[in-house]
Amino acid sequence: MTETRDVRIKRLKMRSMRRGIKEMDLILSAYADRNLAGMDRGGLDNYDALLHENDQDLYQWVTGQVAPPAHYSDLISDIAQTFQK
Repeated sequence: MTETRDVRIKRLKMRSMRRGIKEMDLILSAYADRNLAGMDRGGLDNYDALLHENDQDLYQWVTGQVAPPAHYSDLISDIAQTFQK
């Protein structure tokens, strides 16, 4: 059975909230709440893949300590902007 869009967004929001380090919980849950509903399928696929990355790496990418992989650069930039608001 395939996952509906609404169920997928709920799952991604939950995974955004329950990361492992509190900083990433806060950053990603804020981003997910503001942006997931407006994303197309490709955007959701990319965000879903991002959630499989290590929290320490994600935190360094979002805070600009380390450059993210090219395939995540636009998404990380968008997350970082949300985090700074």
